[in-house]
Amino acid sequence: MASINVTADTLRKLGRYDTPTICNVIELFDIRPRDVGYMDDRIKAAFPDFPPMVGFAATATMRCASRLGQSTYDAMEAQLKLFEQLAGPAVVVFQDLDDPPVAATFGEVMCSTYKAFGAVGIITSGGGRDLDQVRSLGFPAFTASTICSHGYTQIIDVGSPVRVGGLVVGSGDLLHGDCNGVTNIPLEIAAEVADAGEEFVAAEAHVLDYVKGSGQKTLSELAVRRKAMGNAIATLRRRLSRAQAAM
Repeated sequence: MASINVTADTLRKLGRYDTPTICNVIELFDIRPRDVGYMDDRIKAAFPDFPPMVGFAATATMRCASRLGQSTYDAMEAQLKLFEQLAGPAVVVFQDLDDPPVAATFGEVMCSTYKAFGAVGIITSGGGRDLDQVRSLGFPAFTASTICSHGYTQIIDVGSPVRVGGLVVGSGDLLHGDCNGVTNIPLEIAAEVADAGEEFVAAEAHVLDYVKGSGQKTLSELAVRRKAMGNAIATLRRRLSRAQAAM
C-alpha cells in the first residue's frame, strides 16, 4: 500500500468534479502519457445518473465457469479485511478470469455487504446482476455486461494487481468514476488535482459561458474567449508544475 496520505477533504473535493475534468487536470502535470491511466469503453457505468465515485481499489479476481476453488462468501472475508488496510473508502475491483464472462460477478447480497463495510462502489470486467436492487442501495457499479445468473461464482485471489478495461489496478490505487468512465489518480498529485479542479472549470467557463449564453455569436469574440481559456489553463499548468517540482 502507498504511504501517501490522501485526506477525506481531498476525496470530497475530487467528488465535486466529473471524471473528464479530473482527467484534464491530471494531464497538466505531464506525469503520464495522455492515452493511459483510465479504463477503456468495455467498462461502463451501470447507473450513469449517479454522482462521481471516489475511493481506493480493493482488488480481486473471479471466475464463474468452474466448480473448483473456495466459496465466494468465504473469500469475501479476506476482501473486507483488505478494506481495513486502505487509506479511505474502498472501491471493489474485480477481474473476471473467464473469457468471455459466463455469469455475474456481483448481485444484491455482495454489494449490500460491501457497502455495509464502507465500500463506495464496485467495478468488474465481467457482468453484474440485481441491478434494480443495487441501484436502490445507491451503490455505484461499473461493468462490462449484465448477466442474470451467478454460475459457479468464486473469488480466486484477493489483493493482487488486476487488469480491468485495459488498466492495471493495484490495491490502494485511487479511482474516480462516473457516467464517462473510470480513471486512476496518481496518489502523489491527488491533493493538487482536487485543489485545481475549480480553477480548471473556471478556465473552461471563458468559452462555455459565451457559447451557451444568449445573443449573437461572432468568430472574433470566440477567438478572444478561446485565448482567455488557453491563457488561464497555461497559468494553471505553470502553477502546478512549480508545486510538483517542490514536492
